Amino acid sequence: MRLSQDQMKHVHGWLLLTPAAILLVSFTHYPTVATLINSFFSKGTAIRPSRFIGFDNYRSMAEDPIFWKVLGNNLWFALGTIPTSIALAIAMALLVNRAMPGRSFVRMAYFTPTILPMIAVANIWLFFYTPDIGLIDKVLGWFGFAGHNWLGDPSTVLPAIIIMTVWKEAGFFMIFYLAALQNIPPELGEAARLEGANRWYFFRRVLFPLLMPTTLFVLINAVLNSFKLVDHLFVLTKGGPDNASNLLLYYIFESAFSFFDTPYAATLTVVLLGLLAAMALVQFFVLDRRIHYR
Repeated sequence: MRLSQDQMKHVHGWLLLTPAAILLVSFTHYPTVATLINSFFSKGTAIRPSRFIGFDNYRSMAEDPIFWKVLGNNLWFALGTIPTSIALAIAMALLVNRAMPGRSFVRMAYFTPTILPMIAVANIWLFFYTPDIGLIDKVLGWFGFAGHNWLGDPSTVLPAIIIMTVWKEAGFFMIFYLAALQNIPPELGEAARLEGANRWYFFRRVLFPLLMPTTLFVLINAVLNSFKLVDHLFVLTKGGPDNASNLLLYYIFESAFSFFDTPYAATLTVVLLGLLAAMALVQFFVLDRRIHYR
């Protein structure tokens, strides 16, 4: 049977699409469905096999005080990292977009933390935060301040991790803002100066609205990053002290690989996926309508 030219185009299209579709289904859709199904079963042992228990895992999660503490920690972590990283990225992009001595070196310095492995970053900041002998306590000691256990105090451990995360992520987001700034016509700035607009007014009314498509992209990445932190916690605190630095994905990791309770870990994963899906819907259907695309 000889295929027509239009049919051959359809066949070629599906052949090109098939490898990506197989990878997407194998590593995204199938694990999601399998995780959802697994959340409705009990923890299996050699003596007592896993069995269907309905929503019991979800009821146990709702009564789990550690889950609510971890969820609160993650929300505070997101509120601490996302706005700060974006604001700092915009400020750095505005700085290195201007003509200045050593501009290439400054750009490289801002971007360097991004290319460092997460484990290396955690060990660097562990050296900063180590009580008494760490760099921060040494500098504070020059001014007469006593040392402090930054990672061992429940009141300072989460802010300490937030600072480290902002330091690593801001340079990555800066690259996107720098690319967006270089695509904005310089005539807009010249016209604003002729009209007597100051820099803040020009940024607020002209520059920032034009950067909103980039901001939406950066915001999506920042939200995802704020809910997938594991490596840093594994090196720095392991979620302590008293779960003060424990975040949702690390709690899932603990439940699955430390306590071997994969159904409960699957239940937590479903909640995490639901949170991310809800945030994505808000970002795309609420924020996207307020964005001006040139």
